[in-house]
Amino acid sequence: MPAYLLVRATVTDMEQYAEYMKLTPAIAEKYGGEFLVRGGDKVVLEGPDTPERIVLLKFDSIEAVQRMYNSDEYQAAIKVREGAAEASFIAIEGAD
Repeated sequence: MPAYLLVRATVTDMEQYAEYMKLTPAIAEKYGGEFLVRGGDKVVLEGPDTPERIVLLKFDSIEAVQRMYNSDEYQAAIKVREGAAEASFIAIEGAD
């Protein structure tokens, strides 16, 4: 069953965060991840607007999301992101 990784990030240092962004595509791809949304313009249709950067990835399963997140490569990328953003990562099981 597919799974999605929803990331909401408040970026405080875009220059440092850009270094993190360079690392993540290859790591996600290695674990079967595909970026569907990676920042970009947004339109809030209902509810309060937030300044968060929204990122959405699709994986084959929640287990694949967890393998990517817990991998040595991604844990090293997290260290690059530290101090540049505060983020929330939510893995969501999708529909077939």
